[in-house]
Amino acid sequence: MLKVAGIQFRCNEDREQNIHQALTLAAVAADKGAKIVCFQELFALPWFPRQTNQEYFGLAEDLKGNTVNSLIRFARERQVAVICPIFEKTPEGKFYNTAVLINQEGGIAGHYRKIHIPDFPLWWEKYYFNSGDSGFPVFDLGFIKIGIQICWDVFFPEGFRILALKGAEMVFCPTAAACVTKNRWQKAISGHTVANNFYVMRVNRVGKEEKQSFYGNSFCTDPHGEVIGEAEDSDQSILLCDIDLDEVEKMRRCWPFFPDRHPEKYKELIQKTE
Repeated sequence: MLKVAGIQFRCNEDREQNIHQALTLAAVAADKGAKIVCFQELFALPWFPRQTNQEYFGLAEDLKGNTVNSLIRFARERQVAVICPIFEKTPEGKFYNTAVLINQEGGIAGHYRKIHIPDFPLWWEKYYFNSGDSGFPVFDLGFIKIGIQICWDVFFPEGFRILALKGAEMVFCPTAAACVTKNRWQKAISGHTVANNFYVMRVNRVGKEEKQSFYGNSFCTDPHGEVIGEAEDSDQSILLCDIDLDEVEKMRRCWPFFPDRHPEKYKELIQKTE
């Protein structure tokens, strides 16, 4: 069994305070045996996409910024892998909603940049973020192969299927949902776990910020589509779940979806729609 943790907590306007709170909760998760820790979407920052404001671009940092470096030190000291979502600014001046994966030795294993970007009231993300250019990478931590999808990505099954075909055994999904859509998220994610025979952990933001009340309710589903762990709806929480990788292999033998695919017949999937 492999123990993994999702950490949801209330964010405020102070980046350093948010990082400190994240590290405190991550330490508790590590003490309880977690080998991977995932934080909620943009955990070190207030939810700035609630409005369009040029000044908020100043919140962005690069992959060597203080947020990532703080988690690198933690990962190295505690021998825990960490999924660290940040507002990234590249050397070329592009901006992304990014999740950095730090391995258990404290090295950067890679990053995923959110591809599907929403654009509606209180989630004006296209104002801030480019669509990701990193594809759908799968990261091998030595003891598990994982993928990452961020928030709105959850409702696009293509990414999950690509990750499964590339060998992912689990996908982590940092999110920031404030609408009362709990059942919709759970059904979508359960469908991905069944169709791809892997685990998915969703880690959602929690707490009231300006006009939004993020509802938390982080959860983890197994390859059967069943919820095996769930956090509180409205409070900070550490979600701990035990993952059985043998179950992934077993389900892929019992339900051999991948060999029965017909990619040559899926050309309509790549046609551009309005």
